[in-house]
Amino acid sequence: MTAVTIRLMIFAMRTTTTLILSFVLLVTAATAQQMSQDRAAKTLMPFKKALKQALLDGLAKGPVEAISACQVHAPEIAEGLSHDGIRVGRTSHRLRNPENRSPDWVRPILEDYLANQSDRIPRSVPLPEGRTGYVEPIVMQSLCLTCHGDPLAENVSAEIKRLYPEDEAVGFEVGELRGVFWLELPATGDAS
Repeated sequence: MTAVTIRLMIFAMRTTTTLILSFVLLVTAATAQQMSQDRAAKTLMPFKKALKQALLDGLAKGPVEAISACQVHAPEIAEGLSHDGIRVGRTSHRLRNPENRSPDWVRPILEDYLANQSDRIPRSVPLPEGRTGYVEPIVMQSLCLTCHGDPLAENVSAEIKRLYPEDEAVGFEVGELRGVFWLELPATGDAS
């Protein structure tokens, strides 16, 4: 064998090793991201379930009561589930409650969902200090039209105006993006 042949063989082995390591790193990163997203979806589920139940309980008493359920119970539910470095919430591009403004990291994702109306895939993003951000779209259902559609019943409209004078969360249609649920997770192993 010549020196050139040996150099070519070494180069080929190094290139092959680099490609294999790159592939392993990509697969590992993809697996870690999927695990993080699964963890986030599982952590967010109690918030979504409790919020839906509070809304259904309110609607059973009438639509005006459902508005109060969202006003009073939604923040309580979010606060109760925000512990051990976990934060949960919901936000929208058309807010009803100004206290539901999005964290800075959520805004670009929300804007992307709005720009790509067919995209309804949940997303996770890395945040500083090893934290993970997770976002799931909230899509309008027929039940939501009672308080977010157009036209609204007079008593519903009056109650919304009383509680939320700056309300922007009406005029939606079924299937439209209403907003997003968001979640921040601490680095793996930080939450109890």
